[in-house]
Amino acid sequence: MLSFRVGGDRLSVPAAIVREVSRLPRITRVPHAPASLLGLGNFRGSVLPVVSFARLTGRETQGERRVILLDTADPLALAVDDVAALGQDDDARRIDIEQLIARDFQRADRKARAVARSSQAPASDADAGITLVAFTVAGQDYALPIAAVQEVLRLPADITLLPHADDMVVGSIVVRDALLPLLSLQSLLALPGDGDAERARVLVVKIGTHRVGLVVDRMDAILRVPEAQIDTVPAVLARGSAEARIQAICRLDGGQRLVSVLAVEHLIREDLTARLLQGADELMAERTAEEALAQFLLFRIGKEEFGLPIEAVVEVARPPAKLTRLPRAPAFVQGVMNLRGQVIPVIDQARRFGSTVPPSARRRVIVVRLCELQAGFVVEAVSDVMRVPVGAIRAAPDLGGEQTRVFDRVVNLGDEGRIVLIVSPQELLDRAEREMLGKLGGKLPAAAS
Repeated sequence: MLSFRVGGDRLSVPAAIVREVSRLPRITRVPHAPASLLGLGNFRGSVLPVVSFARLTGRETQGERRVILLDTADPLALAVDDVAALGQDDDARRIDIEQLIARDFQRADRKARAVARSSQAPASDADAGITLVAFTVAGQDYALPIAAVQEVLRLPADITLLPHADDMVVGSIVVRDALLPLLSLQSLLALPGDGDAERARVLVVKIGTHRVGLVVDRMDAILRVPEAQIDTVPAVLARGSAEARIQAICRLDGGQRLVSVLAVEHLIREDLTARLLQGADELMAERTAEEALAQFLLFRIGKEEFGLPIEAVVEVARPPAKLTRLPRAPAFVQGVMNLRGQVIPVIDQARRFGSTVPPSARRRVIVVRLCELQAGFVVEAVSDVMRVPVGAIRAAPDLGGEQTRVFDRVVNLGDEGRIVLIVSPQELLDRAEREMLGKLGGKLPAAAS
């Protein structure tokens, strides 16, 4: 038996189900999970639910410092105050941990979830357009096609500077065992002014066979722009290499806002790219095969970070100054917004995540397609676009309760010490709410032309 202490009690579990004893790791909270679930933890690359034994048995928590990794039917980590001894301990009360867990957790039916997900109607191409990653450089609005952007990262504080480099060279960083040179897009475009280092982002793009990080002031949104609102660059401007970097101009907000779409292949001279990466083979062993990758949009509600599959995101937009209220609308609908002629219901999803979204300049509305519906979900901020190896994605552990079904996978970024909960788009609204929104669709006010 392995005995442990919780408060003033001495308890034990069979040593046969104990895999390891460890310190309490960094915890990723799971909204609306059972009270006993502290969250998820990373244990040597495995993501496990961390359950507080004190809360599980109705005790007050008093400084849990250790976790016992248990190979039960559903593996978990049990948080306790301290581990006492391994061996026969007549003073320790033996517990049936699986019975306690079964009593506190309602196990999710994964098979039923999979069947429900497969029955969802595929997204239509009725609103086909071009999806862009919009960002700001020196106060100007620019964008790149999302297909050209592999991921968006925060600008790290630890950057390796390159001696005698061009002004446009910021330095280099290591991203998942590969060297990534960083270039200032502001310098590449010869724009004046100083960037905002606190909100700066790195757009990882592929130019030829090389990956390069473009440093921008901030990422603004993900836009899906109809082709009718995209114009080619006027011939009078399409002269010389500098102008060739802009391949199109988008007309947004009725033509009041213009966004220049950059041509990534014309941003950097080939000789500069080759010089930046010269010797990289000696510094880093290149991967012999391209690993399958998945792309997610990261957003924040409260202190927690979540992800959505990028293919489920129609657009990320700034919220309007005021939402239009609908009489007799369901309580979960905050109002509607006009998104380029289409009326979108805006959902208060933050309440289900156990938080609120305060008004701020960084607040965004993520527009998601749910079967035939489109709905917007208000989030506190959109932080990154993340591309991760498929091998880093795991099925979410059984977390108990209906409301936690919205999280179906987790991304384990072991090298960064982060665990990101991935939201299943089909679970954002339950079936009854989707039916209510469907009925509401015919009553939505006509969009202003």
